[in-house]
Amino acid sequence: MNIATDKNRQKILIVDDDEFLLHLYSEKFQKAGFEVEVITSSDKALEKLRAGFRPDVLLLDIVMPGMDGVELLSEIRKEKLAEPAAVIFLTNQSAHDDLERAKHLNIAGYIVKASSIPSEVLNEVREISKKYHGK
Repeated sequence: MNIATDKNRQKILIVDDDEFLLHLYSEKFQKAGFEVEVITSSDKALEKLRAGFRPDVLLLDIVMPGMDGVELLSEIRKEKLAEPAAVIFLTNQSAHDDLERAKHLNIAGYIVKASSIPSEVLNEVREISKKYHGK
């Protein structure tokens, strides 16, 4: 792949404590042309973002050990670490309270893992990113 093509690739950061799902989604998004970074904890995600990584899409789980995904996003917003990113929760939490907590943080989307197969997740993320970034 040439450098110009690499610069046009969308960067996605996936944060989830489930390593099997991280691997699955990493493969799926890479094959679809995304530049993929995967991280297993909120603390490591904050480190990466504080170090200057700027994803186009930030895909977060809600239920994780330590700081959950909503708390992580709250900290990201407070520190303005991922301003251009389309933030999407990919979680098994489908309770109304979780959705409301997430919506207050200006998210671009909310996908329930249990009711979506990986290709549907990929398509949904593409659509959300296209609306959010125009590409």
